Amino acid sequence: MSAIDNKLIDRLRKAKKVAVLTGAGISAESGVPTFRGNDGLWKKFRAEELATVDAFMDNPALVWEWYLFRRDLMSKVEPNPGHYALVELENLFNDFTLITQNVDGLHRRAGSKNILELHGNITLNKCFDCGKAFEGTVDISLGELPKCACGGKIRPDVVWFGELLPAAAINKAFEASQEAEVFLSIGTSAIVHPAASLPVEAKRHGACLVEINLDPTPLTALADYAYQGKSGEILPQIVERLKS
Repeated sequence: MSAIDNKLIDRLRKAKKVAVLTGAGISAESGVPTFRGNDGLWKKFRAEELATVDAFMDNPALVWEWYLFRRDLMSKVEPNPGHYALVELENLFNDFTLITQNVDGLHRRAGSKNILELHGNITLNKCFDCGKAFEGTVDISLGELPKCACGGKIRPDVVWFGELLPAAAINKAFEASQEAEVFLSIGTSAIVHPAASLPVEAKRHGACLVEINLDPTPLTALADYAYQGKSGEILPQIVERLKS
């Protein structure tokens, strides 16, 4: 892993607006399990067969069983040094936006505040019909799935295959990217759109583009600074340099 460039630290010290995009890579460092996990039952299904509107309408109990299984797995993992370093970064800037493709809620648990969750949050629920947040407990062992006051079925508050990203979240993400003076792309393959367009948009509007990822991506050649390695090792170094 390369040492953190002095020019990047200087650029960050002068910056007033910073935006960050995180992907599955930062969660993988916490051991967040993949879609299928290790349970024999769920290996029979592909994510595309369960994380869809059609699957929920056909068999909501099965979909809920899968999501409760995944929630249980994710509840056993903890934020890693990369998540905590982003909390510290947020505290160093007046205008800091954290955009994430992850649904695991680890950024919230770590203490990040200004978060745009493009794909939702697996720990939250909402009404299928009216979209209102549902604060109650989902317990499918009771034999009856919870319903909203409007009568609609309660679903996990995540974006399923075939659904559009939340308009408010993606619009704010593009706005933050266009205004950022420094943009960090962390642990993302940079191939899933529209999120993959955010760092490109930031660069097009004059931002200093920083990539932190285990492997090269289509974004690497465009980045002003590209660091190959774990975000849990690189981000704390950046924070330490900024605070020294």
